[in-house]
Amino acid sequence: MQLRVAQCFIAVDDHDKALAFYRDVLGLEVRNDVRYENLRWVTLGLPAQPDVEIVLEPPAADPNASPADRQALAELLAKGMLRAVIFSTDDCDATFERIQAAGAEVLQEPMDMPYGVRDCAFRDPAGNMLRFAQRLKA
Repeated sequence: MQLRVAQCFIAVDDHDKALAFYRDVLGLEVRNDVRYENLRWVTLGLPAQPDVEIVLEPPAADPNASPADRQALAELLAKGMLRAVIFSTDDCDATFERIQAAGAEVLQEPMDMPYGVRDCAFRDPAGNMLRFAQRLKA
């Protein structure tokens, strides 16, 4: 049996702001943009990984979620408590400079980690933490 990642989901509270970040700053391509009732899902991907998709979705994407659940998820998103994605990069420092120049909130400047990567971290427009890691040469 062989398993592969096909999709991952990132909760966002404003799809247009998220698109400006993920598409325009990070360079992901839009593959789909779907609306259903008052909800929206935008599927993005990296040209180098055509079989992997990142879906930007509302914090409570289930139309049957209770108002209390929607509120709780919105509050967690606002605090930056929902996890997002770790991207790999071939140049952590250049990636950092590009994202910082676009005005993203810096959580960690590039630094070498004891587990073999150089990485940095930002918040996306919704508050999700994103990390960008470059493998260190042995």
